[in-house]
Amino acid sequence: MDEGTIAVLVMPLVVFSIFVAPIWLILHYRSKKQVNQGLSAEEHAALQDLAEKAEKMSERIETLEAILDSEAPEWRNRA
Repeated sequence: MDEGTIAVLVMPLVVFSIFVAPIWLILHYRSKKQVNQGLSAEEHAALQDLAEKAEKMSERIETLEAILDSEAPEWRNRA
């Protein structure tokens, strides 16, 4: 093989090894670290808020089902 051809084949590997691979590894392990840290205080508060809303919605659904059961007993069979 010609020296120019070898240089053309080796150069992308060198550039990848020197620049791309280290940055890739740093970003990868940084994201792994953030995932393992758990929820932040803001995320925990948002999750708590969503849980409260879900509980209220569940209560409302139970109330609506009770109303429908009393006013239209066959409503469950229509769906």
